Amino acid sequence: MLVALYYSWLRVSPDRVRDKHRDRFILSKGHGCTSFYAVLADRGFFPKEWLFEYGRELSPLPNHPCKHALPLLECSSGSLGQGLGIATGMLIALRLERIEARAIVLMGDGECNEGSVWESAMFAAANKLGNLVAIVDYNGVQAVGRSDQVMGHTSLEDKFRSFGWSSQTINGNNLVEVLAALEQHPSQDGKPFAIIANTRAGISFMEDDVLWHYRVPSDDDLQGALRILNALPIHLEQQR
Repeated sequence: MLVALYYSWLRVSPDRVRDKHRDRFILSKGHGCTSFYAVLADRGFFPKEWLFEYGRELSPLPNHPCKHALPLLECSSGSLGQGLGIATGMLIALRLERIEARAIVLMGDGECNEGSVWESAMFAAANKLGNLVAIVDYNGVQAVGRSDQVMGHTSLEDKFRSFGWSSQTINGNNLVEVLAALEQHPSQDGKPFAIIANTRAGISFMEDDVLWHYRVPSDDDLQGALRILNALPIHLEQQR
């Protein structure tokens, strides 16, 4: 999903991070920042060497995105349930300045347990924020269990639609489907748009296992994952 956004769809680039007319991207599920940092580095927003500093003291890349550490971010994130509200506020402010930028929020499925998400969803629909897109990473697992069980086996697509949004469910692991969904924006009805992206972890022994929401890979786990991906860590890639 980040690849689809940053290599194709978002109107943002390293040379226009403060352009008022840029799109605003909010990583509301801030705990997913490692993928975000990798994409930003590969797109040239900061040097790839910074990735070696991930999670270290005084690093620009802490384990939740921080605007004070990395000023090119639109906001700090990691406290779940806030990204959609931040994006709606940004769009209202931009509307007052007559700027037609878009805001895109990448959220977690567990985050949709938060009441603040649905307050923001109502606000966005009431204010006809057709330039707002929410992508829900529906991987089925959250901190304390499985998302379907926690949320009562109800449809997020239907929920967003009942709050006045357009919504669509896709395979979030399929780049073609992600891009096709994004190209439907803006919707003909001018409503905010929710993409429910069904996803699964790409590493077989981690897939669909609640334990891996928090578990830190051992050295053996890391080597096993690299073999499955047929990949090398960045520092070894650079030695090729």
